[in-house]
Amino acid sequence: MAAQSGYPPANGITVVSPHFLAPYPVDLTIVKKLLTLSDGNFAITDVNGNVMFKVKGKHISLRDRRVLLDAAGNPILSFQKKLISVHNRWVVFRGDSSDSKDLIFTAKQSSLIQLKTSLDVFLGYNDKENVCDFKVKGSWFDRSCTIYAGDGATIIAQVNPILSSTRLANMRSDIETIRHV
Repeated sequence: MAAQSGYPPANGITVVSPHFLAPYPVDLTIVKKLLTLSDGNFAITDVNGNVMFKVKGKHISLRDRRVLLDAAGNPILSFQKKLISVHNRWVVFRGDSSDSKDLIFTAKQSSLIQLKTSLDVFLGYNDKENVCDFKVKGSWFDRSCTIYAGDGATIIAQVNPILSSTRLANMRSDIETIRHV
């Protein structure tokens, strides 16, 4: 296996699988039903309303564990809070695994005290964590964020809230990904 650098390749950023790369921007929508008991469950749809991904979570979970599934229900990745963490760290694994050999990336708060959310994301092979591979900046209150490549200047995705006039019982957010991401 070739050694990987901490910088995104010029032709695209492959974090999970090349299967999920697109040569054009992709607009997706996160839809979470507000009036249900499915606390950690929501769907991610394309512009036509087709379910592309689903997130399944458990009501009672020490680590707030969730699984991202494809439209057919196959696990793509799982993510959970690290039990003991100063910076509120999350770990993300391939498939439905929680084995360290399947680690894809970790995300942690950039600093202990924050007025706006700022996360540093480190790919699994970035053991030293001197420089983050991605940075997420946003606001929980506004339900929006921007994801940057490690340099902090290159935007690779944005999440923005939208109002749904047809479904008041749903919370919706738009995701715009930049091509090759």
